[in-house]
Amino acid sequence: MAEFLLELFSEEIPARMQARAAEDLKSLVTDALKAAGLAFDRAEAFVTPRRLALVIDGLPAVRPDVAEERKGPKVDAPQQAIDGFLKATGLTLEQCEQRDTPKGKIWFASLTIPGGPTADLLPEVIRKAILGLPWPKSMRAAEQVVRWVRPLHHVLALFDGQVVPFRYDLHKPDIDGSGEGAKQAVGSTVGHRFLAPGRIAVTGFADYKAKLLDAYVVLDREERKTLIRDQVEGQAKAAGLTLRDDPGLLEEVAGLVEWPVAYLGRIDDAFMTVPEEVLVTSMRTHQRYFALEGADGKLAARFAVVANTETRDNGATVIDGNERVLRARLSDAKFFWDQDRKTPLESRIKDLEPIIFHARLGSVAQKVERLAALAWSLAPKLGADPAQADRAARLAKADLTTGMVGEFPELQGLMGRYYALAQGEAPDVAEAIADHYKPVGPGDRCPTAPVSIAVALADKLDTLAGFFAIDEKPTGSRDPYALRRAALGVIRLIDENGVTLSLRAAFGAAWDAYRVDGLRDKAVAVEELLSFIADRLKVAMREKGVRHDLIDAVFAVGGEDDLLRLLGRVKALAAFLGSEDGANLLTAYRRAGNIGRIERKKDGVEGFGEVDASRFAMAEERALFERLEADAQPLKAALAAGDFAGAMATLAGWRPAVDAFFDGVLVNDPVDDLRRNRLALLDDLTSSMNDVADFSRVEG
Repeated sequence: MAEFLLELFSEEIPARMQARAAEDLKSLVTDALKAAGLAFDRAEAFVTPRRLALVIDGLPAVRPDVAEERKGPKVDAPQQAIDGFLKATGLTLEQCEQRDTPKGKIWFASLTIPGGPTADLLPEVIRKAILGLPWPKSMRAAEQVVRWVRPLHHVLALFDGQVVPFRYDLHKPDIDGSGEGAKQAVGSTVGHRFLAPGRIAVTGFADYKAKLLDAYVVLDREERKTLIRDQVEGQAKAAGLTLRDDPGLLEEVAGLVEWPVAYLGRIDDAFMTVPEEVLVTSMRTHQRYFALEGADGKLAARFAVVANTETRDNGATVIDGNERVLRARLSDAKFFWDQDRKTPLESRIKDLEPIIFHARLGSVAQKVERLAALAWSLAPKLGADPAQADRAARLAKADLTTGMVGEFPELQGLMGRYYALAQGEAPDVAEAIADHYKPVGPGDRCPTAPVSIAVALADKLDTLAGFFAIDEKPTGSRDPYALRRAALGVIRLIDENGVTLSLRAAFGAAWDAYRVDGLRDKAVAVEELLSFIADRLKVAMREKGVRHDLIDAVFAVGGEDDLLRLLGRVKALAAFLGSEDGANLLTAYRRAGNIGRIERKKDGVEGFGEVDASRFAMAEERALFERLEADAQPLKAALAAGDFAGAMATLAGWRPAVDAFFDGVLVNDPVDDLRRNRLALLDDLTSSMNDVADFSRVEG
């Protein structure tokens, strides 16, 4: 067995593309090897800012012969089709065989594809991998005609310790090395750009990785992340500080350095009066600095920078240069902070008029008016002060016109909170401004304060109603207005805060607030919105382990649009079906449904009418009827009161009567009146159960 080592060495690959590119390279090469009938023991990809590397262990030195069967045209197909099949297989018609298939007699060819040295296959595999890498963005360097992420400097390709005979030229569209001056694959690489720029001959992966480490290149991305974290944490601890956790920044920095060296710098005290979120965002976004915090959890006047090299002065020059750059960045941030506070948020509302929310739905200023009205109407249902909800909604978008949010859009809402507090707004109003975009994703905090819930719900309901009104619904993977995220936000706000709310009425109110032309039919679109929420609810509940079919069963009960009640019914249904009584009653429901469906089809009727108690011939059918009659009103009362556990308990109480009925009663009695009366009784049973949930949608 042999080892295959491949390295694509280029100019710096953007950090955000590296991890995906490494996996894509591995997939492209391993899939090609598998397609050629080659098995292997292990494949592992690596990436640094300047190289993609792949090692595959356990490849056979020689490819085995591969037996392959090819399906051809029908026996009576035109001669041209048969000739094409024979040409493709290289066989004569006598060497093929006819087989009977459901589609008639078909020609089949059995081929033996001869093996050969694995090394002979690799150039084509490498060629297709280089051209097949799906970069999100690519460039064409100099006179090259092949687009790639960055200029490719060399290809290292070793199989069983020998250089693969691969020739390439990015100036040629076929990259097959046929052009004059094409480059050869090499058996060497280069180390760190500054610390070890010379070429390094390698004999295999272990040698390659070890020599790169000696040349100041840490090949493994996870090792680089660990080194960065350990170095920063160690230096922070020595200064009496701790690293503020930032996995996303750690991932990015690991893609910027091959030899990480961490240093600590200082933030001028003059900037510490600026909100810490601004300082952290500026350091993170512009400079890729790590934030540090003191024992009190507050931002410290220090930062960590990770360089890609060692210095003779222990980083003094690096630290000084980064401190000067940061000083300039934070000067801009402090200027925005000082200037923005001079203009009250209320005075900025008029500046929202030129900002378009959507071409067909009006401006952000118009959205603010709708938000205020909707938040006011929602507030009493949430235990919030309507006046505060109105005030927060009117000021919620005002920070979009500030210099700080213009520089750092990710701080929208949060900066509104700071400016609101600075101008003396009530704390609940300020918090609602900060939280009205939340929750942004599944890991984001969900607002819990009543005023914040009112404004956050209003914002999402308005967005959903507006885009469904103009038929801009998500399709497939396309969701340019993040409506799925908005729907999940509505679900979380309602579920996590125990909000009782009619979504049909809420979406209707949001719809009515729009004063634009060309909207779709309100009733149709609102029902589509409810269905959309149901689909999102399935996603949200599936992540919590709730079966999607139970959600379907509950949503199929018409008229229910209160998510809290729906979720309560789903939980009660899950508990009921998990019990012995529930499982047995579900079996009886299906049996009753199947019998009724067959008999309705046979009789050519839609139903069997009302049950006639005078026609009962057996005690078991009378007992079931009386039980259903006795429980009809209590069941409706339990459902109306939201006592779904009680409703399920009522259903569980039917089990003895149902079991006795099926054990002792012949439904399809020879006497037709008895048969139809018993079928009507079974219809009553299934109908009564469907008032709780549509049990026909329950799987398993």
